[in-house]
Amino acid sequence: MLDHLFERTVAEWAFLGLALMIAIPIHEFAHAWAARWAGDDTAASMGRVTLDPFKHLDPLGTILILLGGFGWGKPVPVNPYNFRSPRWGSLFVSAAGPASNILLALLIGVVGFRTGLLQLGADGFAGVMQQLIWLNLALALFNLIPVPPLDGSKVLLGLLPSQTAITVARVFDKFGLLMLVLLLITGMVGAIIRGPAIFLYRAILGV
Repeated sequence: MLDHLFERTVAEWAFLGLALMIAIPIHEFAHAWAARWAGDDTAASMGRVTLDPFKHLDPLGTILILLGGFGWGKPVPVNPYNFRSPRWGSLFVSAAGPASNILLALLIGVVGFRTGLLQLGADGFAGVMQQLIWLNLALALFNLIPVPPLDGSKVLLGLLPSQTAITVARVFDKFGLLMLVLLLITGMVGAIIRGPAIFLYRAILGV
């Protein structure tokens, strides 16, 4: 099951580590910045509007990304009652994290590979950039799965009509965490995001 871990070279581990130090801070910074923009200074008062990786990396979540490909950063504290519009503020803040990862992946592809500044290869700086594109896409798509506590659940609730959102929120409160655990242990998470991630990765690299 974990054979692939022992097949990674030192360079591959280094590339993944560097990518984690960028992708997760970008994601959590985006949440914190969006919350402040929407009217809530909770995260800002705790120093989370920063790209400092040590403010955002969660030890267990980081280890799980390294071992299994899925994990998380430290949750950004948010008080939706401080938002100018609680419903749309929550949707905006939740969507900001995944959106930041997708935008970063696109930026690397456009500026790097599409302009020829980076040669498409598996070594050196190009290898880091490829790993960073893939990790950003995987992190974004994983977080967009609409089950709690992932960002996608709050995005879904923000888009649903009010009464429907209340009903779905009650289901999430009771079964949300169980739903996520089942998706993880059955391998369904990989099945859900692998296809879209590969499609976007190839599109960005022009493959």
